[in-house]
Amino acid sequence: MKRAYKYRFYPSPDQAELLTQTFGCVRFVYNSVLQWRSDAFKNHQEKIGYADASAYLTSLKKSPDLVWLNDVSCVPLQQSLRHQQTAFKNFFQGNSSYPSFKSKRHKQSAEFTASAFKYVDGKLYIAKSKIPLNIHWSRSLPSTPSTVTISKDAVGRYFVSCFCEFEPASLPITASTVGIDVGLKDLFVTDSGFKSGNPRYTAKYAARLGLLQRRLSKKMNGSKNRSKARLKVARIYAKIADCRMDALHKATRKLINENQVVCVESLKVKNMIRNRTLSKAIADASWGEFVRQLTYKAEWAGRSMVAIDQFFPSSKLCSCCGFTMKKMPLNVRMWKCPECGAEHDRDINAARNIKAAGLAVLAHGESVNPKPLIAA
Repeated sequence: MKRAYKYRFYPSPDQAELLTQTFGCVRFVYNSVLQWRSDAFKNHQEKIGYADASAYLTSLKKSPDLVWLNDVSCVPLQQSLRHQQTAFKNFFQGNSSYPSFKSKRHKQSAEFTASAFKYVDGKLYIAKSKIPLNIHWSRSLPSTPSTVTISKDAVGRYFVSCFCEFEPASLPITASTVGIDVGLKDLFVTDSGFKSGNPRYTAKYAARLGLLQRRLSKKMNGSKNRSKARLKVARIYAKIADCRMDALHKATRKLINENQVVCVESLKVKNMIRNRTLSKAIADASWGEFVRQLTYKAEWAGRSMVAIDQFFPSSKLCSCCGFTMKKMPLNVRMWKCPECGAEHDRDINAARNIKAAGLAVLAHGESVNPKPLIAA
C-alpha cells in the first residue's frame, strides 16, 4: 500500500526564497493555463486537453517577459497542469465544481517527482537547493518517496508530505464489535452507551476570532498592519483545525484498535449542511473526516467497516422489539416504545440498530466498504 507521511520543516533563508519563487511560478502557470482553457471554451467551444496545456506551458517559458519561469524546477510547473487536468475531469464527471484560480493568500504547494528531489541517508534535497531540508523527523520513512509535496499554510508554516510504499501490520483479531451513531451534542455515541462529547472548537475560539476579524476589517488594504492582523486570524483558524484533527485521530485510532467490526451510518453531509441553523455545528463536527479516517485505518489494520444505508430508520426503530415510530423530531432525546414499553436514549438506540444492521450486512456477505461512506 501507499500512504503519505507529513512532517514540518524549517527552511533556510535561501530555501525560503526558492520556495516562495516556486510557489509563485506554480500559481502563475496554473492560473494562466486555466484562463486560457476557459477562454478557448467560452469563445470557440474548444476543449483543451493536457497535451495542449503542456505545449502552452512551453510557449510561456520561451516568452521574453516570462524568462523567470526557468529559474525554478520545471517539475512542479508540469505537475500543476496534471492537477488541473484532474480538476477538470472531476468537474465533467459531476464530482466537483469548476476549477478556481489559486490565491497567494491561501495555502501554497508544489509537487516534486523523483527527478526533482533526492533522498539520501535520511536527508531530503530538492531541485535548485544544495543543502537538505531541515525536517523534524517524527518517524522514519518506510521507503524512498515516489513524490514529495511541499506546502506552506496561511500561517507561514512549512510542511513536506512524502508519498511512500509501506507494509501495513494487521492488528490481532478481537471479538469486539461496535455500532456508531454520529451527532452534534456528542461527536459519536456507541451501542454500549459511551458518549464522546463534542469539544466544539469553533465555538470555543469564536469570541477571540470575532475580535480579531473586526480588527482586521478596519485595517487599510495593502498595509503592513493588515498583514499582521490577517496572520493573527489565520493562526486562530489553524489552531481550530489542528485541535479538531488531533481529536479525530485519537478517537478513530482507539475505535479501530479495540474493535474488529465498526458499523457506521452513511450520511449526505452536503445536503445536511444546507440547514442554516445547524450548518456551522455540522461543519465543526467533521463527520466526513471522522468516517474517512475510520475507513483507511480499518483497511490498514485488517478491520471491517460496514456502512448502513442513509435511509435506515436507526433513530425511530426500537432496538428491543423492532417497532418503528412514524416521527422523531430532533428535540426528542428520550422516548418510550408504545409497543413494548422500553425506554430509549435516542443516540444509544440508534447505535444499537446500526450495529445490528451492520452485522447483518456482514453476515450476508454484501459489500461492507462502499465508497464514499459519507459524501462530504
